Amino acid sequence: MENTGRHSVDLRGFTLTDKQGNRYRFRDFRLDGRSSVKVHTGHGRDTRRDVYQDRRHQIWDERDTATLRDNRGNIIDTQSWGRRGHHHR
Repeated sequence: MENTGRHSVDLRGFTLTDKQGNRYRFRDFRLDGRSSVKVHTGHGRDTRRDVYQDRRHQIWDERDTATLRDNRGNIIDTQSWGRRGHHHR
């Protein structure tokens, strides 16, 4: 996930879901301007560059869609991948 703007964004309450409905909710997390964070499925220690869903099994499939929603449920962005290549909204 990337913030291309100059200002930081508070992601508290934002969610990231896949096609099957698996959901990750950001806790207290602020994404700095012009920076990115990787959202991992497995276990690990959250940092400014990496956050972890603490799941035992991989949730992202070879063909899937990730949807980012704000804390009100509005779709902010989607990204799909698979046989037809990447699609970014």
